[in-house]
Amino acid sequence: MNGVIYARYSSGKQKEESIEGQLRECKAFAKRNDIHIVDTYIDRALSAKTDNCPSFQKMIKDSVKKSFDVIIVWKLDRFARNRYDSAHYKSVLRKNGVKVVSATETISEGAEGILLESLLEGMAEYYSAELSEKVVRGLTENALKCQYNGGTLPIGYVIDKEKHFQIDPVTAPAVLEAFKLYASGTTMQQLADKFNLAGIRTTRNGKLDTDNITSMLHNRKYIGEYRYRDIVIPGGIPAIVPEELFNRVQERMAANKKAPAKHKAEDEYLLTTKLYCGKCKCYMVGESGTGRSGQVHRYYKCVSAKHKKGCDKKSVKKDWIENIVIDQIQKNYS
Repeated sequence: MNGVIYARYSSGKQKEESIEGQLRECKAFAKRNDIHIVDTYIDRALSAKTDNCPSFQKMIKDSVKKSFDVIIVWKLDRFARNRYDSAHYKSVLRKNGVKVVSATETISEGAEGILLESLLEGMAEYYSAELSEKVVRGLTENALKCQYNGGTLPIGYVIDKEKHFQIDPVTAPAVLEAFKLYASGTTMQQLADKFNLAGIRTTRNGKLDTDNITSMLHNRKYIGEYRYRDIVIPGGIPAIVPEELFNRVQERMAANKKAPAKHKAEDEYLLTTKLYCGKCKCYMVGESGTGRSGQVHRYYKCVSAKHKKGCDKKSVKKDWIENIVIDQIQKNYS
């Protein structure tokens, strides 16, 4: 009889030796029962709560080849901790002529064996659910004390010995400056470039991009708000950014998101999100066209007119309208 061994451990907290121990007992079982091992499948640091395990899926797929007759596991909970997945995959394996056996749990072939196997699988699922509840309960207790619960640590903070957030004196000033610069008109890309030039990196030591900056500017931790699931504690974290500044940044990001073609026009068109159609009050957005001579002409055009939704406002030349606005600003504020 040909067989394969499937071994798995759930998390980084379990040692590599646990895999070696599973393999040792499975090989001993195979030797006692005259089973020839043709392959070994191992999933490291992956939970059996779901079936998203690469080696497990490869093993199920390989069973179609009918090159092995049994799958040996250390215990049945290594195969699955979900009764639905266990029943489903065992049914697939049965169709391919493959049986799952436990190296350490003696299960007879008769009716009582069916009951015992179901009991063991139920206990495994119960253990998994209970463990999940305990983890959530522990994390909830941490949250009520405003303690760090893992995950990506925002730039500008460090964690002390008591697992509380503390301001990082090295990177926090850069975070505050980023909020101020964005509120005054600096683009996301310019902020990312500024951080990278300053040598500030992500928690994984990678360079920052616009997605990182967007996430930063949205993060309410910077105004001192602690969140975990449905727990929200204002003032639970030392604030880096004043709430008034944070709100101004949110307003600008919301306006930029609503502005059509904003990501393309932010640097080229000064009045994007600031210029409105005098007829229908929609945004005037930047657009360009190339003439017969090859020269590029730039305009501001009403969104409603652009999409033919009823407005007949004509386009206005970009340089002409921008110069008028700049002249007025200089007259009024110089």
